[in-house]
This record gives sequence, C-alpha cells and structure tokens, in this order.
Amino acid sequence: MSSAEQQVRTEAGRPGPLRTVEVPVPVPAAHRPGGDGGGADGREPALFVHGLGGSAANWTALMDRLGGLVDGEAVDLPGFGRSAPPADGNLTVSGHVRAVIGHLEAAGRGPVHLFGNSLGGAVAVRLAALRPDLVRSLTLISPALPELPPQRTAWPTGLLAVPGVPALLRRLPSKGRAPEAATEELLRLVYGDPDGLSEAARAAAVAEYRSRLAVPYAMRALTGSARGIVSAYTERGDQSLWRQAEQVRVPVLLVYGLRDKLVSYRSARRACAAFADARLLVLPDSGHVAMMEHPEQVARAVRELLGRG
Repeated sequence: MSSAEQQVRTEAGRPGPLRTVEVPVPVPAAHRPGGDGGGADGREPALFVHGLGGSAANWTALMDRLGGLVDGEAVDLPGFGRSAPPADGNLTVSGHVRAVIGHLEAAGRGPVHLFGNSLGGAVAVRLAALRPDLVRSLTLISPALPELPPQRTAWPTGLLAVPGVPALLRRLPSKGRAPEAATEELLRLVYGDPDGLSEAARAAAVAEYRSRLAVPYAMRALTGSARGIVSAYTERGDQSLWRQAEQVRVPVLLVYGLRDKLVSYRSARRACAAFADARLLVLPDSGHVAMMEHPEQVARAVRELLGRG
C-alpha cells in the first residue's frame, strides 16, 4: 500500500488543506456534488501528475490560473513529495499508473482532465490508453515518450538507472556544495531561462531540495523511477508507450520547449502523428517545465483545448 498526497484547491484557485489518500487500495470515495465527479459549481475535475524528482508543488502556478475553469488536484507520486514509497517497491511507469488509478477510483473523481509533465506525461498516456473511462482530455508537457537516442544533456539523468551509479554518487564527496548550489544546477537543467527566476522562486526551490535531502528513501525513489522510464523506453508491442498513444481518443494538448534539455522538441512531430486528436504548443524560450516557466501561455492553450479560450 502506498500513499499519495493531494493538494486540494479552493474555489478561488488558491491552495487548500492537504489530505492524504491511500492508493492503490480503495478507500471510501469522496464524491463531489454533481454526481459525475465535477464540482458543485459545474467545473470539471482535473488531475495533475508531476515528473521525475518533482512534486505536486510543480503545478501551483498553472493550477492558480486554471482555478476558475477546472476543479484541480495535484498528486505526489509514490516516493515523491509527501508520499511514502510503495510497499512493493514498484516504481515503474506502470506502478505509478496503478497508484494514480487507485487514487481516482478511491476519490470517485473520474473522468478527469489529466495533466502530466515528463514522467507524469508517460503515466498519463498509459493511463488514458488503459482506462479511457477515467480521462476527459490530456495535457502533456514535455512527456517522457521514448526518444532514441536521447539528447546528450539527458544522459546524466539516464545514468541514474544504471545499477551501481546511485550508490557511487552517495559515496562521492559533496565538494562543499551547498543546497543553494545544487538547486541552481537543477534549475539550469529544467528551466530554459533560469536567470529569469525570482528570488522567491529560488528560495522555494532550495527549501524543497533541503526537504528531499532529509527523506531517507529519496534517492531510492528517484533511481527506481528513472529505471522505470528507461524500461518503458524499451517496451515493445502493446506495452509500447507510442502504441498506447495511438489508442488515446480524447483531445490532447502537447507542450514542448525549444530549450528543453531533457526531452527534445523533435519528438513533437511523432507525438502529433501518434495521437488521434492532437494540438501542439511550442514555446521558444521554455525548458522542461513549461507549466512553471510559462504558466500563462500554457493556461491559454488549455482553455482553448477545453473550448473556453
């Protein structure tokens, strides 16, 4: 049994109280007024799934801008954010999919407008293919769909999946790097223009990095999920993420950044061809986390996707 922390938003779109649900073992469904999982004000439900090493907090800026449009929740995947790792140790893409399905079934919120970034994008694609009854639309931001060979700048992340490398990294001296320096390195990896970040955003990133350092299973969750992505890249037949993308029939918004160092925008052409009903947003100045770097542009495209632009 694993737990996923979900951040509930108030009707004004601001963060509400945190509550924990158990997944994938069902708990009493928390049905919302309206019968179909939507909010009492008619907003349709939405679920936001973060990427490798991220958390529910990655979606705050975009959720704030969509608060009047959808009734949104963001989850922490097992082993990330405030969620404990899965008891069975399954950190594959399919393992994360089961956790998200478990949450949706337990909460009674489906079908939802499903959002995914990076690893969360791969999770969202597989979920939509396997459980179309739970999904109204897909918004995929730099989704981790198989890209071979990957960009050179993505190789260090892929090395996390190599047996022995994580243990070696733990034994290496820190070289005196403060959390601020390590966070800056991460920001330069995922943002297209890290120099444009505010001091408040940098401070929040450092605080999140410090909190992850204090979690004993943080590296295990990171490396296990990295191996899960690499494994998904090699899957063939019906288990192939590209084959599953072809099975998705709901409207899909694809968002790519030209400065993305982890997922190449060149994947956009294949993604547009794979999904039956896809539209594309390319952001020239964005990196890997467009929902954090350019939330206004992403929110505008989401509103157009849902017919309320």
